[in-house]
Amino acid sequence: MRSYQSTMESALMRLGSLLLKLVLVSPLAGAGLATAAMAEPNVVASIKPVHSLAAGVMEGVGTPALLVDGAASEHSYALRPSDARALSQADLVFWVGEGLETYLTAPIANLAGDAHIVELAEIEGIRLLEPRTGGDWEAHDHDHEHDHGAAEHAHEDGHGKDRGDDHDHAAEGEHHHTDYDAHFWLDTGNARRIVAAMVEALSEQDQENAPIYRANGDRLADRLAALDRELAAALAPVKDVPYVVFHDAYQYFESRYDLAAVGSITVSPERQPGAQRLHEIREKISGLDVRCVFSEPQFEPALVDTLREGTAARTGELDPLGADLSNGPGLYFELMRNLAGSLKSCLAD
Repeated sequence: MRSYQSTMESALMRLGSLLLKLVLVSPLAGAGLATAAMAEPNVVASIKPVHSLAAGVMEGVGTPALLVDGAASEHSYALRPSDARALSQADLVFWVGEGLETYLTAPIANLAGDAHIVELAEIEGIRLLEPRTGGDWEAHDHDHEHDHGAAEHAHEDGHGKDRGDDHDHAAEGEHHHTDYDAHFWLDTGNARRIVAAMVEALSEQDQENAPIYRANGDRLADRLAALDRELAAALAPVKDVPYVVFHDAYQYFESRYDLAAVGSITVSPERQPGAQRLHEIREKISGLDVRCVFSEPQFEPALVDTLREGTAARTGELDPLGADLSNGPGLYFELMRNLAGSLKSCLAD
């Protein structure tokens, strides 16, 4: 009996020693124990899709704070005291950039001075499209009069160019670009680049947890590639069906999957379209046999109902932010699937 007990005690000691070595040698194997002793970095993300990707990279380490939550507009958000406090305590801030979140420019400079700021529009290789102006797309408040339609830009796998291909950063120096369509997270290729940039920034900020960030980043890259293939297959049957959107927020999605948007009610939800523009859009809906006019949950849908009244056009809803979705690593994937599902449902015969 004593020999049996000695044998069992010896075996348990060897097992315990082996488990300890696994924890010490493999950061991923012991992530659950290791992260408990590590102080997670204070990370702030500006909008829900960006927060979702950051949460995916940080999974197992911590959770980023989110500024623009719920159905609030990313174009005209007013910081709350809790947002200001989060920025002042941040180690790392992820935001789209001045082209979208003008409300954040001064707070980042004044409140997050000690944080590492990652402006996603400045990521190397990010694909930026110029705003669509004129004709079907209401002019922006810029001095440019060129018509940059989605047909001129398509995705990096043979249909278009990455930002890294056509921007000379050395010549531009410290200039920040604001003359671009800022909804670039709606391109899964850009999402992969954003994830890679987040992995690098977090790994530099928190080197102890770098193996976890890198493993999460690799897993997200694979999931995003699979999502891209899934969406392309789902949308292929309706890619030639014309439709109108509420505001011009979907150029990257349309370009990536070769969709046939023919105009927007307004280029910016803060700008009320005039009577002449509404007349032009209504004529387009009738003349081009537009299948669907899409509203958005953040804004009053009455204009959509007015425009489609007396026509055969259907109505649907698109949400570029995931306003009603639960925050977390899965939001981005649900957001993109919802866009594809809404488009396919409304545009299909």
